[in-house]
Amino acid sequence: MDFKSLEYFVVVAKELNISRASRLLNISQPPLSSRIKHLEEELGTILFERGKNGLTLTPSGAVLYKRARQILDLERHTREELANYDNALSGDLRIGTVEGRAPYLLARYIAGFKDEFPLVTYTVRSGGSDEVLDQLNHHQIDIAVIAAPFDQERYEGLALGKQPWVALIPQQHPLASKPGQSVTLQDLASEALIVPERHSRVRAIEQWFGEKQLTPAILGRTSNYINAVALAEQNAGICIFPQSTYTPNPHIVIKLITDPPKIAEYFLVWPKNDVLTELSEAFRDYVEDFLAQDLVNSERFRTKEEEFEIPKDADLL
Repeated sequence: MDFKSLEYFVVVAKELNISRASRLLNISQPPLSSRIKHLEEELGTILFERGKNGLTLTPSGAVLYKRARQILDLERHTREELANYDNALSGDLRIGTVEGRAPYLLARYIAGFKDEFPLVTYTVRSGGSDEVLDQLNHHQIDIAVIAAPFDQERYEGLALGKQPWVALIPQQHPLASKPGQSVTLQDLASEALIVPERHSRVRAIEQWFGEKQLTPAILGRTSNYINAVALAEQNAGICIFPQSTYTPNPHIVIKLITDPPKIAEYFLVWPKNDVLTELSEAFRDYVEDFLAQDLVNSERFRTKEEEFEIPKDADLL
């Protein structure tokens, strides 16, 4: 099973038509059909059902289609990585990130890294922490930004910063006009709440309210911060998320949650037992220097948005 056969297979699987695939690959139909047949014989399974209306993938074919794309992506990435040893740093850096504050932190690091290494390109994928870590484990991304907690037995981590937990309140909700910039758990206990999807986060939020003998009325869960903003905007509920930088929204009021306050902490992580690629290692080193030199407060990265000051008694959630 060579890379060329996988390339041919992926195009045929995408087009589900040998004629179109052969034109895209710039080869004639007979050798392409022969290549696919040989691949099926080599793997000992049928990859396509042939019918009057064309091709359809078998269950085995669907599995190979998914894996072949991953293999070809890894092969391309490996070639780029090896090329970096003899040339100026280049290639595609694949970074995973959780929603919320993390993409804005990551954007600053990429902006600065781009100034030093202009030949580098970026693929940024987002999702929940479990999804991002799964991509990291399967080498679909090179490095990731996630929120604590994480398995320190499996991953190395570089602390990036902390943010307080806040409530995203619909502008017409009575709590939005409450004096001051904060709300308490007691204020939120009887409200329909939308919280992060991660199971450990849901349990932590329930325990947070439990510290005050309260039970949160959780209406929904989402791993996507944009979903949370949209739901709050349309008065579907009050969203509880770490504070995030985003385009100001006149339909939402953001207030710090207190009594007691909590914080989220973000980390740049990579597998502990894997050797980082040269590109990933260079990015990690840049982020470490960025934090040590406090570049976020330089003119290049000066923040424009207002941020809540983290209360001194805030614990990690």
